[in-house]
Amino acid sequence: MTTKPKLQVLLCAPRGFCAGVVRAIDAVEQALKLYGPPVYVRHEIVHNKYVVESLRAKGAIFVNSLKEIPDTTAPVIFSAHGVPKSIPDAAARRNLFTLDATCPLVTKVHREAEIHHKRGRGVILIGHAGHPEVVGTMGQLPDGVVMLVESVADVERLDPPPGELAYVTQTTLSVDDTRDIITALSRRFPEIVAPHKEDICYATTNRQEAVKGVAPRVDAMIVVGSPNSSNSQRLREVAEREGCRVVRLILRADEIVWDDFAGVASLGITAGASAPEVLVEEILDAFGKRFELSVETITTANENVFFPLPRELRERI
Repeated sequence: MTTKPKLQVLLCAPRGFCAGVVRAIDAVEQALKLYGPPVYVRHEIVHNKYVVESLRAKGAIFVNSLKEIPDTTAPVIFSAHGVPKSIPDAAARRNLFTLDATCPLVTKVHREAEIHHKRGRGVILIGHAGHPEVVGTMGQLPDGVVMLVESVADVERLDPPPGELAYVTQTTLSVDDTRDIITALSRRFPEIVAPHKEDICYATTNRQEAVKGVAPRVDAMIVVGSPNSSNSQRLREVAEREGCRVVRLILRADEIVWDDFAGVASLGITAGASAPEVLVEEILDAFGKRFELSVETITTANENVFFPLPRELRERI
């Protein structure tokens, strides 16, 4: 009988779903339960193909534009990433019934940007161009008002109008990369106004800190998540920065390239904030067929954050 090689697995905790993702998914499922299918969702409710396909099978219809939605009384849900102000305005003109599943921590950034603008400050946004959250945040203010920076080099090229400045950040960025950009902003603009409380969300920070605790201790690291998930990509980058020699971003077990893990004696596993725990279990099962596993959970923070459903859904429950 062939003996399976031993593999020590260190599971990062916290990992997986955050409170904002749970709220967004619950909003779609509750709308389907209360109103029946179809329920329209503008963009992916969260960046995870497994989650999106599961909701699609229950009757959710995902669209990229309101133009794809017929005149209907069915609910139209805005994703956890948030939307520009022009989207709910357009929906209101069509008398569409909308539910806003924007993560409250993203909404906080929207309100901060609006307040800074009302107070006459130039608004700088630290984020990744084209990401839905960044598009939504920039869309809270008139075109051309928000100045986007993605790197320290962008900060050096900034030529803001005269007057007071303030900055806000995308919630799913790398804590370390953002720190460098903030340092550069503070050096160039010593009077720049910072957020009252850091914009990067608790879940992003906690998951990155968990990876920092595990990545240096293992031969390889798997981040369970989708390639278009910003927070999952940042977890991959953090693991690489911490010196782990093999780091892979994987959505499902069938994506595992086993040659990548040849000779590996220890493996770290985490999951992005939009990745369900069932996918972590699926990958563990796949490794369990090839290795004799010894699994240990490494906990660096405890989370008890809860966000209530949108008011319209709470009132119907």
